[in-house]
Amino acid sequence: MLPSFTTIVSRLRLKQLRLLIALDEHGSVRKASDAISLSQPGATKALHEIEAIFGSSLFERTSKGLDANDMGRCVIRYARLIHTDLEHLREEMVGILQGHGGRLTVGTIMGAVPALVDSLARLREKQPELSVAVIEDTSARLLSLLDQGRLDVAICRTSVSQRPTAYQTRSRAPEPLVVVANPMHALADRAALQLADLMESRWVVFPVNMPMRLTLEREFRQAGLSFPLYAIETSSTFTTLSLLLQDRNLVAVVPADVAQMALDHSMLVKLDLTINSVSEPYEIVTRADVELTVPVALLIDELTA
Repeated sequence: MLPSFTTIVSRLRLKQLRLLIALDEHGSVRKASDAISLSQPGATKALHEIEAIFGSSLFERTSKGLDANDMGRCVIRYARLIHTDLEHLREEMVGILQGHGGRLTVGTIMGAVPALVDSLARLREKQPELSVAVIEDTSARLLSLLDQGRLDVAICRTSVSQRPTAYQTRSRAPEPLVVVANPMHALADRAALQLADLMESRWVVFPVNMPMRLTLEREFRQAGLSFPLYAIETSSTFTTLSLLLQDRNLVAVVPADVAQMALDHSMLVKLDLTINSVSEPYEIVTRADVELTVPVALLIDELTA
């Protein structure tokens, strides 16, 4: 039977987690023990203790060494997360002691990437020793990571959350939307397009229930048109760009700032079609119950400048 959380916390030691990572990397007790400066008998004993703590075998013993089983791979994955978190803890403490630098983990939706990149460039000029991790995902996923403490700040929309009061937010202006396509698209040079003109095109769209998808669905309803069939759904900037580059018949609605770099390099063209529906503004989001660190406050200053 799996022990309680309290039991695991009271018995598990950091060196045991280091051993698990080393066993996964080297596949043998001897090599793993050498890697973390532990005797082979000591490593064997520590492995037995770990498996006793979790009440389960974590490795399969084979003629070639040790292979993690399903339970072992799960424990090793979290051991790596804990190890990484401790590295980040030290970076942040060094930044506090030195009065600059530190670590910042930011989550962002696709539409906010250009604004974030510009803000980070200005911030890193002022704080060159700042370590930054950027995670791009959907608003729902970013808020979940923020809740878990995996993000310091998220740039997304809290309307997808069932508990928006858990966050402190700072809104930005609505992002203008444009319709983009491959330069070889049949309507690339056509002026004064209507949405109905694109009914024969294939679409790349955001997944169901995402704010950008809801905006596009509203645009089709207001035009009295059915939403495109057989669309490709993705929230990834890179996937959207790659699809449009590969298929001259595809079109997509994306934030104007996101499209600009591809337009500047003639990778895509902006179709002469106005999107009348206004997208919901994204927000700069932090947890309401957590005091802002200096790097987070500085980034927010840049984003709102």
